[in-house]
Parts: sequence; C-alpha cells; structure tokens
Amino acid sequence: MKKDSLKGWFKSGAPGVWISGGAVAMAVIMTVGLLAVIAVRGLGHFWPADLIQATYKVPGQGDHVIIGEVVQKEEVPRARLKGAGLPVPEEGPEFMTRELVKVGNRDLNGSDFTWLVGEWLVDQQKPADLIALERREWGNFYGYLVSVKEEGRVVAEGAGAWAELQARLKRADQLASELQTLEKKDIGAINHGLERLRLQTRKLELDGKLDAAAQADIEADRAELNNRYKAIEERLTGLHQAFSRDSLVARDGNGREVEINLSKVVHAYQPNGMSVMTKMGVYFSKVWEFLSDDPREANTEGGIFPAIFGTVMMTLIMAVIVTPFGVLAAVYLREYAKQGPVTRLIRIAVNNLAGVPAIVYGVFGLGFFVYVLGGSIDRLFFPEALPAPTLGTPGLLWASLTLALLAVPVVIVATEEGLARIPRTVREGSLALGATKAETLWKIVLPMASPAMMTGMILAVARAAGEVAPLMLVGVVKLAPSLPVDGNYPYLHLDQKIMHLGFHIYDVGFQSPNVEAARPLVYATALLLVLVIATLNLSAVWIRNHLREKYKALDS
Repeated sequence: MKKDSLKGWFKSGAPGVWISGGAVAMAVIMTVGLLAVIAVRGLGHFWPADLIQATYKVPGQGDHVIIGEVVQKEEVPRARLKGAGLPVPEEGPEFMTRELVKVGNRDLNGSDFTWLVGEWLVDQQKPADLIALERREWGNFYGYLVSVKEEGRVVAEGAGAWAELQARLKRADQLASELQTLEKKDIGAINHGLERLRLQTRKLELDGKLDAAAQADIEADRAELNNRYKAIEERLTGLHQAFSRDSLVARDGNGREVEINLSKVVHAYQPNGMSVMTKMGVYFSKVWEFLSDDPREANTEGGIFPAIFGTVMMTLIMAVIVTPFGVLAAVYLREYAKQGPVTRLIRIAVNNLAGVPAIVYGVFGLGFFVYVLGGSIDRLFFPEALPAPTLGTPGLLWASLTLALLAVPVVIVATEEGLARIPRTVREGSLALGATKAETLWKIVLPMASPAMMTGMILAVARAAGEVAPLMLVGVVKLAPSLPVDGNYPYLHLDQKIMHLGFHIYDVGFQSPNVEAARPLVYATALLLVLVIATLNLSAVWIRNHLREKYKALDS
C-alpha cells in the first residue's frame, strides 16, 4: 500500500515541483547572500569607525602606543604565531587573538595596516579628542591635533584648535574646487584650442595652402589663447599660494609631531566624539564622494565617477550599435533569406559565436578595429595628426564596437525567435489588404517583435557591461585623465580612453600596492557595478513592457 502511494506521489509530479522550488529557493538565497556580503563589506567601509589608543606590550621588547581602527579580529593557533617568529610563551591557551589594525600614518610607519596580537594590546581607550585626517597623499593620519598655523605662524592651539581647523578646511575645500575648475575646464579648453591650431597648421601644410594670410590668422588665434593662459596662470599662482597658506601640527601616539598642509587634507573628524547622527552625515558624505569624485592614491582612495561614467557611456553606445545590426541580421535571416543549408549554417555560426571566449573578441578588436580600421581612418581623415594616432589607438569607440560584436549573437537569436512567434496569418492578412512586404514588416511585424528585440538588448547589456578581458585591449585604462564628454568640440570624444567599473575592480583588487586598503573598495565597486547593470536592465525591461502593452492589440 505504501509502495503504491509512493509511486502515485512520484507520478503526480510533486517531487519535480519540490525540486524545482528548492532549486529556485537556493538560487535566490545564494544571490541575496552574495549581494548582502558585498553590500555589508563595501558600504561598511565608509562608516567613520571609532579609534582606539592602546599600549602594545611585546614580551622582551619595548612598549609603544598604537592608535588606529580595528578592522578585523580572528583566532589563530598559538603555534602559528610562534612559527611566525613572535615571542609567544610556550604555555597558555591553544588559540590567541590576532587583530588587523589600520594605524595610518604611512609617512611615519611605512604602512597603513598591521597585524597585532590582541593579548598584547593593553590599556585600550577611546579618547574623544583623537582625530582622523583623510589626506590626498600618504593615506590617513591618526593622532592628536596640536595647533593650526597660517604661513608658519600659530593661530590656534589647545581647545580652540579644532574649531579653527574646521573653518580653515572649508576655505581650503572652496579653493580646491576653484583650482580644479580652472585646471580642468579653462586650461583644458585652452590646450584643446592650441592643439586644434597645431593640427590646422599641419593640415594646411600638407594641402599646400599655408600662405601668409592663413599663417597670420593662426598666429593671432594662438596669441589670444596664450594671453588667456597667462591670465589664468597668474590666477592659478595666487590660488595655489592661498591654498597652501594654512597647515596643522599633529602628534601621533608616540609623541612624534608632523606638520601637514591643509591643501593635503580632504576630511578631518573626531570619530570617538561624534554622535550617531553626525557619523551618518559623515557616512553619506563619504558615499557621495565615492560616487562623484575622481580616484586618488593609486585608486585606493577618493571616488570612481570616471569609471561609472565610462561604463554607462560605453554600454549605451554598444546598445545603440548592436541593436540595429542584430535586428537587421535577424530580419534578413527570418523574413528574406531562403531557408536552406546556407541559412542553417549561418544560424549555427551565430549560436557558436555566443560561446566564443571574450578575450578572443578583444584580440580581434585590437587587430581589426584599432590597427586596421582605425589606422586606415587616420591615414584618410587625420593625416595632419600622424604619426600620433587619433582613432588608430584603443579608445571608447573601439571598446563599444568590440562589445557590440560580442553581444550581437544574443540580439540576433532573441529577435529571430520573436519574429518566428508572429503568426503567418498576420503577414498574409496585411498583404491581402494591399500592403507591401516592406510595409508589413515595418508597420506590423517589427512592432509585434519589439519586445523580443528589447529582450535581446537586455541580454546584450547584461553580457557586455560586466566584461573586462576584451576591454583591457581596446580602450580601458587604469586612470583616465578626462571624461570622453566635455565642452570642447566635438563634445563626444570617441577616441579617448576610458575607465570601467569591471576593470577598476580587477586593478584595485589585484594590482594595488596597498591590498588591505583596496579590499573594501573592491566590494563597494562590485556592488555599484551590479546596481548599474540592474538599472540599465530595468530601464530596458520597462521599455519592453511598455511596447508589449502598446502592441498587444496586434497579437489578438
């Protein structure tokens, strides 16, 4: 009886339902768990953690004071510490605590992080007047504020130094913003104009049209740009002098004092004396800095806005390129091509292209797009710039084209499946009413297949946006000096190299000289890359659903 009921249970299909449901549940749990780990480890990096001050007593050695932020704690076997050369006594518990402390002060200590034995950290305190300075160079500084100086003269010390420091840091931030605007925008425009005049002169020379009048006009324009540069240079000199006017004197836990110019300080705060609300304000300001600022300190500090911009820009250009080509190819294969061995062979080739390793596309993009196509374009249209390449070098255009080539099989397959689902009677009805085949295709078939096209584009974006290997060959770099979009004609510079979130993760995670400082940024950047791809995909899903509702009447 039990055997029959068990057999009936299997025949009912219930085990398949449970297995499928369990698989879906496991997939959801794994996905949510992965995102949670990335989010916690990435976003937690921006919280202004408390600083500890403790005496580090190593048996048989001198004591010294440690100031820093406890990043990680772990239990390790006593024998392991002894094997590492530490003076660990023979007797005692089997396990001891090891703590990773961010001690900062790289200019004094040589490194930002150090592993310490927890049992040797004694007299731990959290003084409210401990300061944390985020610097443009040499990482963070932890210690005590001694005094604030103006042009080498002490203007505040003791209890009043902190308020004076905050006021002067606001002034320094304003000056830094002015300097950045002048250096990137104004001087950038002048440099662009001078380069344009140089290329114009060279082009006239090659064409044999560089007469005295043309030379005079060019020299007049160059003189005007040089005069503008001199005026800006004088202003820059004054701003730099004002920017470097103030400084502070700080002392570390062992009494060593260091003078730090405020032009090198990004933020200053006292985490031990801050309320939760104040810490939240600092937290969100640091998150915003991460999203909107340029990187610094070998990409281990600052923001990643150029990488965000480059990723989104490249993905959008890729989508604009891949969608029409993929749709046209699918329309030809489904609507016009004679169904036979050749067409089947093409479909097999398209399906196989989707499985080609991404690095192969990168090699093809470098060899064909950059060297052959880009080099030919340079010789035909930009001879005045040679031997310096214009499009004959990796850049945004070739990176987008390479990703489009990588993703086009996905769009072709999805679009062709959408076209195949449209009933033949719809086409025949349109033709019977007097429409031509082109009109039927344009006004009936393609609108009905547009949701499938959007599905293909969604899959293409998901496939291409996270690729790294091919981009390393065709246009992505560790640090891009400027964005590919600016106020200089032609405004969108397809020849420029870009930063990319995926490559940024690789660079920070595996190429950074400061591994411990880079680790949380890897998680934060990975989370941001997931969010960017999800945002692009959700936008495409919304458009697809809108098109599906719009053309629902054609399906009935």
